[in-house]
This record gives sequence, structure tokens and C-alpha cells, in this order.
Amino acid sequence: MSKTRKIRILLAKPGLDGHDVGAKVVARALIDAGFDVRYTGLRQSGEDIVNAARDFDADVIALSILSGSHMPICERLKGLIDAYQLTDRLWVVGGNIPAADHAALREIGVDAIYNTSSSLAEIVAAIKEKTSEQAGQDNG
Repeated sequence: MSKTRKIRILLAKPGLDGHDVGAKVVARALIDAGFDVRYTGLRQSGEDIVNAARDFDADVIALSILSGSHMPICERLKGLIDAYQLTDRLWVVGGNIPAADHAALREIGVDAIYNTSSSLAEIVAAIKEKTSEQAGQDNG
């Protein structure tokens, strides 16, 4: 991650979930916090997401999933992240994610999980912290 440019966050709504107000609110908060954010819109396929992340040179791949299909979506996306060699990107998932699924998502490779009850300040602060840690690892 270069310190000469803003942290780039790709925010996507995978699958058939049609609820994106929360994703837009999070995107606005991230922009206001100084991140370079690209929101891909609704109903993105895994291929759409990894292609956009690669083309945008995203530092963070963020998914908003309210449909309850977070496990199959993330399992599919993990294979694509590996295939597209994007494993060095921070991967975060937000939405209706039951606590019982957090460990399985982390095992797949998700770095952070934010429930609908997470505050915008918490999301912003955590992403800043995690991208700083990544930058330190990249430069160390």
C-alpha cells in the first residue's frame, strides 16, 4: 500500500440482495474519513467484484450482505480472490452476519466482520487501523 495515495476501498453488494441504503451510508462515511471509495452497486457477481478490485487496485474489498447468503458468497469469492492473486487485500464483510458464522468466515479468509449494529465510527477506525497494519507489514 503506497502512503502517497488514499486507501482504496471497493464496496460491493454481491448476490441478489437489493438493499443498498446501508452500503451507501457506509461508503459516504468512508469517503468523509478520507478513503477513496468505489461502490459497485447492486447484484454483483464474484467475478464482477474481483475484476473491479483488481482494476481499481483496491486495498480493501468490502462486501455488504443482508440476504443471509454470506457463507456461500464468501466461499465463492475466496476462490476468486485466490485465483486473481488478491490475497494481500484487506477483506471485510458487513450486514446481517450471525455471530455463529464469524469463525467460519474468518477461516475462509475474511479479515473483519461488521454487523448492522456496528457504528460508522467503529468501521472507519477499524479499517484505518487494519490498513495501517498492512502497510507496516508491506514496508517491513
